[in-house]
Amino acid sequence: MGVNRTYKDSVFSWLFSDPDTLRELYGAIEGITLTPDVTVTINTLESVLFKGQMNDISFVIADTLVILIEHQSTINENMPLRLLLYIAEIYKRITDDEDIYREKRIALPRPAFIVLYNGTDPYDDEKTLRFSDAFKDTSFLGLEPAASPELEVIVKVYNINQGRNQAIVQRCRVLEEYSIFIDRIREYEAGGFGKEEAMEMAVKHCIEDNILRDFLKQHAKEIINMLLTEWNLDTALKVRGEEARIEGRREGWREGRREGREQTARNLKVRGRPINEIAEDTGLSPEEIAKL
Repeated sequence: MGVNRTYKDSVFSWLFSDPDTLRELYGAIEGITLTPDVTVTINTLESVLFKGQMNDISFVIADTLVILIEHQSTINENMPLRLLLYIAEIYKRITDDEDIYREKRIALPRPAFIVLYNGTDPYDDEKTLRFSDAFKDTSFLGLEPAASPELEVIVKVYNINQGRNQAIVQRCRVLEEYSIFIDRIREYEAGGFGKEEAMEMAVKHCIEDNILRDFLKQHAKEIINMLLTEWNLDTALKVRGEEARIEGRREGWREGRREGREQTARNLKVRGRPINEIAEDTGLSPEEIAKL
């Protein structure tokens, strides 16, 4: 397996970092066969625009399709927005600044947005995320939702966990073996082994069973270190997300209490109670009560 180290950012993007593997992966997802003479050009983003974070995989097929693939262990509902920013940056890079001011229309490669999910939370085999689902409600302005939004990004999400989307996985050998490898790590973890030990065992037994054999033999230590980093980051993000949800509920509770005190103060003002007494009863300052 040829590996282009330039694009190595995660174990997944490392595995799918050469044109032959990407040709097979996209063909498997779309159910088509791409022959070796179909050109694949990798243009994965590396930019300070994304604060040091590349998108996982980006490549152009035959100068007519630009494919953005993200590998996720948790489903991020903001993926359409992220991919919109990515594709805008890619189009910016493949056009000259002066081109957009010319009268003649610029021919651009058609985009495709794909997320490959292999997290532990239950998820459908396939799902579609739409950028327009994030748009705010404008009905209070008398505007009905647009039948065809003025701006749209459609992201196809595929579950690549072991036993899911077999028609896709079995058409791409590397994807199938990657799915098996990750599944074995989780099996050993579920059996009571620590993360690192589970990874070491999965590497050993996958090599014995000819699963990603050459890749694992050559890069076992680095692969384990990368996976530990990836999975620890995923755990940290989940904890951070839960903390944010808890704080949001607390803030809502505090805001609700304040609104209740303000309403009580309004009622007491209407009844003619002195502001200093209202302040004592509600805990609001006289200045706050005066503004109500």
